[in-house]
Amino acid sequence: MEDFKKKNAADMNEKEIVFSQSIKAGKRIYYLDVKKNRKDEMFLAITESKKIVMGEGEDSQVSFEKHKIFLYKEDFGKFMNGLQQAVHFIQEQQGSYSERNENEGIAAIEESKAELQEEKMPSLDGEIKIDIDF
Repeated sequence: MEDFKKKNAADMNEKEIVFSQSIKAGKRIYYLDVKKNRKDEMFLAITESKKIVMGEGEDSQVSFEKHKIFLYKEDFGKFMNGLQQAVHFIQEQQGSYSERNENEGIAAIEESKAELQEEKMPSLDGEIKIDIDF
């Protein structure tokens, strides 16, 4: 009987989602779900899901750690204001994400090019040996 209650509750949770957006970010996935309560009022459920791998090889076990935040419409303005201030502060202190990402991307491309050049053209320092069989 208890399994039936759990399944029924899970079905009810799925039915109340009216919009969903997922954001993949490395080992984390963020879900933004717009849901309706019993009064047909919408709210935002933000879920962070992080993949956890325990053990190695065939003995490894994968699980997901989840954290949820429920945000109601009367708090949207305050939440967005606080989020914008926090993001602005980080950008002022450490630069914007796009600038850092672009600079890191350029550095990675240059490093990859250098590695490819080293692989294609062996170092000419020292002796050159040629082994030819006829």
